[in-house]
Amino acid sequence: MADSKTVRLGSRIHTLDLAAPRMPRPFQFPSRVSFPAPAKPPLRFRVLAMAVKRSPKRLKYSAPRFTKEGGLVYVEADPNGEDSWKLDPIVELLKQGAVGVIPTDTLYAIVCDLKSPSAIERLRRIKHIEPSKPLSILCRSLRDIDMYTTGFPRGDGQGHASIFRAVKHCLPGPYTFILTASKELPKRCMRYGTPTAKYAARKDVGVRMPDDAICRAILEKLDAPLISTSVKGLKENEWLLDPVAIADAYGPEGLDFIIDGGVRVADPSTVVDMTRITPVVVRQGKGPKLPWMESEEDSESALKPEDLIPYTT
Repeated sequence: MADSKTVRLGSRIHTLDLAAPRMPRPFQFPSRVSFPAPAKPPLRFRVLAMAVKRSPKRLKYSAPRFTKEGGLVYVEADPNGEDSWKLDPIVELLKQGAVGVIPTDTLYAIVCDLKSPSAIERLRRIKHIEPSKPLSILCRSLRDIDMYTTGFPRGDGQGHASIFRAVKHCLPGPYTFILTASKELPKRCMRYGTPTAKYAARKDVGVRMPDDAICRAILEKLDAPLISTSVKGLKENEWLLDPVAIADAYGPEGLDFIIDGGVRVADPSTVVDMTRITPVVVRQGKGPKLPWMESEEDSESALKPEDLIPYTT
């Protein structure tokens, strides 16, 4: 064999391979390199709310938060007040000068902070209330009423008995009491600039203590009264009772929030004028006429309910 040689070593014969040594085959790199795709992380879903919606503005919350839609904060709350934590953001908005809608024990009301002049002006503009028309206030206690009014008649020593105890049995409840305002009440809440001289000197205000869990919770958290006016429709003596309809009607007018406490019944409060010697019912509503009240027909006064407090709930 040309490429081999035989060699004798002692008694053994060995054959040597003289061919050129073989080089190892070079490593062939693949022309395309592929890497396994990383495993996709599991998707995480955040559930904000689950509710059957009557409108895109309706939202029921499953966490302590609120949402804005088109600049309007819409909160659906339990009418019994079981989820009062939802009201905390609303209270903060009120403190910042917001104007919004809350439920009462009668109708829905447009409210704002009593001590915010700009909020009061916005409320009048949203509701189209003339500066000469008075506004009512929602109070959380008799202490608030004593602070912002001269209080209830307590007798004059001339045979007119004090009715303060009788009034206490009506509150909280579906009554609006017309009282004389004190110096603590901002002038923007009272009638001012009234062209009729007969009413120019009057400084009256309608006072309410609603028996509604949502409304009372807001007043307690705010620790102050609220300016209030009813939410009416386009027609006279027509109230908007569905918060979704209220959002559609007043949302474009500049409302900041709405608290949905369910659909209400068209039954406003009973308005009682307490500025006379004998209290007079000037508007019969949800609250019954009590024995110590006089009916408007029996009164000699020609005042109409709208002259005293036209927009109360």
